[in-house]
Amino acid sequence: MASPTFSAVNSKELIDVVDVCIRCYADASEEKINLIPGAYRDEDGEPWVLPVVLDLEKKLVQSVTYNHEYILFLGTDSFKTLAPRLILGEESPALRTGRALGIQTVGGSGALRIGAELLVRHAKYDTFYISEPTWDNHESTFLYAGFSTSRKYRYWDPVKRGVDFEGLIEDLREAPENSVIVLQLCAHNPTGCDLTKKQWTEVADVMEERKLFPIFDAAYQGFASGDVEEDAWAVRYFVDRGFEMLVTQSFSKNMGLYGDRVGCLTVVLKEGRQKELASVEFMLTIIARAIYLCPTRHGGEIVVRILRDSEARKQWLESLRKMVERLKVARQSLKERLDELGTPGNWNHITSQSGMFSFTGLTSKQAAYMADEHHMYLLPNGRANICALNDNNVDRFAQAVHDSITME
Repeated sequence: MASPTFSAVNSKELIDVVDVCIRCYADASEEKINLIPGAYRDEDGEPWVLPVVLDLEKKLVQSVTYNHEYILFLGTDSFKTLAPRLILGEESPALRTGRALGIQTVGGSGALRIGAELLVRHAKYDTFYISEPTWDNHESTFLYAGFSTSRKYRYWDPVKRGVDFEGLIEDLREAPENSVIVLQLCAHNPTGCDLTKKQWTEVADVMEERKLFPIFDAAYQGFASGDVEEDAWAVRYFVDRGFEMLVTQSFSKNMGLYGDRVGCLTVVLKEGRQKELASVEFMLTIIARAIYLCPTRHGGEIVVRILRDSEARKQWLESLRKMVERLKVARQSLKERLDELGTPGNWNHITSQSGMFSFTGLTSKQAAYMADEHHMYLLPNGRANICALNDNNVDRFAQAVHDSITME
């Protein structure tokens, strides 16, 4: 039997990302600023365990019932009840009428992977659209799930440094019927640019007309506005419009549970199809078992206890608002420094964007200059994690940005 041949990944973009990550982590300079990771950092550049999470973990491990046993394939009943309510709303008509269900997954990535395979294997979809640009794992997740055709809709306008809404709508109008459209709910990764409510209604109009299937990636609920209810508006609007859809949630960012890998996949069917949910749940069970058997216990318990207990939930939301406010302060500080330096260009997009990331507008050449000359690392496409900035380094970073733009 012949030995298998393994071909290398042929993606310059991915290779460039890996290269800059390797260079960053190998750089021992005290001047280094790492703006690459998709994770929150505090004012000292350190990971932050939310106080309510730390308190609940202590109580959890001290409990006489604490153990490391498996949980059910699709998560506990408490999780499957509480997590969908967070995104769909306590009074969601879809939940109230029994035409929606949620399952616990291994992070938001697991939710995307299981949802994608459900659509391919059991609903026979074959074409999906992602925004240009988007999170670099979206495309491979859907392709590995079995989708045959990957397409993109315009999203970023490099001239106005905002959403290319006209291009987005035009691309959706031209999408074949029954295409799956991946929509980032809020705090868009990597651009930090979100749609307005009016724009979401226009997107819904086109998708309804063209018979397009939405899958909302809600990786950053609460991280855009600081309000989990406000950030969920688009999903709830689509439900009210009668769309069938998938919604994927992650508790990595808004609860800081990165390494615990806690996510949720919610399926919403149209009115009158409630009886089909049992079959859908069985399909999801088969897919989940084939990929990872069952989700994680520890992180799921933390999420349930936060969402179930009113005081814990209050503490969590306060911490979430604290993170969002610090990001807003960092954005404002950076913009002010760039304006004071007279850095060429308009930097209003820094503060108009939301969430953890800023699509700075820097070119790959300028990003490379930042790394080579200033030990400051961002992705080659110019995406920077704003929470890497603080009072101790924002001046140096702004000066480096200024230098990279004026170096010629």
